[in-house]
Amino acid sequence: MGFAGENSDRGRPGGRRNAIEVSGVAKAYGDLRAVDGVDLQVAEGELVGILGPNGAGKTTLLEVIEGLRRPDAGSVTVLGEPVWPRNAGLLRRVGVQLQASSFFERLTAREQIRTFASLYGVGAGRADEWLERVGLVEKADTRVEGLSGGQAQRLSIACALVHDPELVFLDEPTAALDPQARRNLWDLLSGIHEAGRTVVLTTHYMDEAEALCDRVAIMDAGRVLRMDTPTALVRGLDAPARITVAPGQLSVDEARSMDGVTDAADTHDGVVVTTREPTTVVAALAATARLDGVRVQTATLEDVFLDLTGREYRA
Repeated sequence: MGFAGENSDRGRPGGRRNAIEVSGVAKAYGDLRAVDGVDLQVAEGELVGILGPNGAGKTTLLEVIEGLRRPDAGSVTVLGEPVWPRNAGLLRRVGVQLQASSFFERLTAREQIRTFASLYGVGAGRADEWLERVGLVEKADTRVEGLSGGQAQRLSIACALVHDPELVFLDEPTAALDPQARRNLWDLLSGIHEAGRTVVLTTHYMDEAEALCDRVAIMDAGRVLRMDTPTALVRGLDAPARITVAPGQLSVDEARSMDGVTDAADTHDGVVVTTREPTTVVAALAATARLDGVRVQTATLEDVFLDLTGREYRA
């Protein structure tokens, strides 16, 4: 099934008006500054991820942008309109999937999504199509309280998308999903994105952000620390590469004597070489027929995340 207004041009920040404009937004709960002076712009048709450790302020920021919470300071504009005071005119244009799913009690999955669809003037046929898209046809007659956590999550996402909104907010949409359902949801989100919809999601999965997002914003302590494309964020980290050579092919002393190697360590996987010149090191390994089983790992978005937010445990 396609989406109304399909457009093959993926969203890009440049040359398009903003679907979301956040300026100086703050929200506190007592002494806790959950959101602390955030500025954020999301272009029409863009898929943006908001990343951060637990308690970083991601969900609160989303709820302020969605118009569910009143900011203490700053302003938010969505699709050219202010979101506060609560803007009923935006309801049909926006889809929201909250972190905690809330359903009408004692309804089946089919009745649930048909009820949501009817609130937006959408027919039962479209609602049933969305059950199929999220893989819940076999659970259509199961009451929502009988669904597993992952099934309830998929139903929540379908309810958020059933009216074909221009702008979609998804708060940790793949939490509680098994790997197959997670990848299927990636395909679904990619289809929405390709159709020109604007999507904002929060996630703890770095691979998800790298695979789906045009840009990511990394938050901590209520602030956006950095925002850019995943590639640009990784490139800006300027982290060394790690090359793992299979056991028995290279000693630590030999590795440390190679051009371009800054360090080497013996591990159960083999000798791990640290270098800022991976091409030079791989060429040297090839010249001595030591490439079997070699693995080259460059910096990832997870490295950027940990560099910005630290490695300590969060409550």
